[in-house]
Amino acid sequence: MKNENNTAPLAERMRPEKLEDLTGQEHLTGPGSILRNAIERGTVPSMILWGPPGTGKTTIANIIAHATSKKFYVLSAISAGVKDIREVIEEAKNNEGSILFIDEIHRFNKGQQDALLGAVEKGTVTLIGATTENPSFEVNSALLSRCQVFVLRPLNTDSLRKLLDKAIATDPVLQEKNITIAEYEALFRFSGGDGRKLLNLLELTVASAPDENPVITDDMVMNNLQQKMALYDKQGEQHYDIISAFIKSMKGSDPNGAVYWLARMLEGGEDIKFIARRMVVLASEDIGNANPTALVLANACFEAVNKIGNPEARIILSQCAIYLATSPKSNASYMAIENALASVRATGDLAVPMHIRNAPTGLMKKIGYGNDYEYPHNHAGNFVLQEYLPEKLRNSTFYSPQKNAREEEIRKFLRERWKEKYGY
Repeated sequence: MKNENNTAPLAERMRPEKLEDLTGQEHLTGPGSILRNAIERGTVPSMILWGPPGTGKTTIANIIAHATSKKFYVLSAISAGVKDIREVIEEAKNNEGSILFIDEIHRFNKGQQDALLGAVEKGTVTLIGATTENPSFEVNSALLSRCQVFVLRPLNTDSLRKLLDKAIATDPVLQEKNITIAEYEALFRFSGGDGRKLLNLLELTVASAPDENPVITDDMVMNNLQQKMALYDKQGEQHYDIISAFIKSMKGSDPNGAVYWLARMLEGGEDIKFIARRMVVLASEDIGNANPTALVLANACFEAVNKIGNPEARIILSQCAIYLATSPKSNASYMAIENALASVRATGDLAVPMHIRNAPTGLMKKIGYGNDYEYPHNHAGNFVLQEYLPEKLRNSTFYSPQKNAREEEIRKFLRERWKEKYGY
């Protein structure tokens, strides 16, 4: 059954209330799937629904609400605090098996998440949390260990097309118009696997059509996007475009570009932890050992914004972004592990050379484990030339220092020791 309020957005009118009406996520909700079986048996576990926007997290929570006779509570992590959580838990004590749905649970801080722990552990409430962020980073390990994590995928083109066809065929507002979709590419591309965004884009395009028998083309969709698309949609394409511009500005050593795109994200309400986490990755991937302190500062930035929060977090983020942008750059460490992984995939599980194997037992020593190993600290300069790679990879070079002051020092260090083997 769909939302019968014809003034509600199309995506809300089309929100299904039964599993069989849900488009996409068949790996979770199809016949015989773990989640479907749990819903049908009425034994719904505490869970985290993790996936991109518009993939059905809230819809699945609503379906569970309709499929069970249990009391169903809803909180948004954007507006709810510890007081709200405690009030729900207290009320749930009088309603056995109550279900608590928390949207954007990744926005809860540690204290708010801790307030849920006891109730989830005792079964006072069954928790359903929805998040677009990796729960391994954003949900406390203690709370995460008490929940099953279900991963939702972006809707593929088949699912998106089914959603469009169903909306045109069944929505009472759209049924009043004789709608034809002549071209799908723009609708698919700019929805980005997000069912809600797809339906909102369809509704916007139909509303702007000049006649009552609209033929939807890519040009129509593009014109509407150019005229009415928000400057920053933290759940849509702009989210990915602007974080890309931010990262590329720092990678390109432009502090002005970096702080501009940072400001755009902050004004758009982007999650400050998401911004900080991306800077931690950049510090290692694009700066690396050209300036090892960059990773230390980026990690400190992540910890600081997590503790301080808005609005002061903007100052910490700005300082770190400028530091990273103005640091010397090197992707040598990133390329080293990529090269090593490529070698592992190409050569398989090569044997560890006998002389560098561990020999914790007498039998292992007897058959040669650890034989002929040279302890570096027994030699001048705490170094001895010996082989550490499998025979098949002898003399392979994965790490190549780049031309910056710090890595030139590393190159000199390696050349003094390994010139005969690796040619540094």
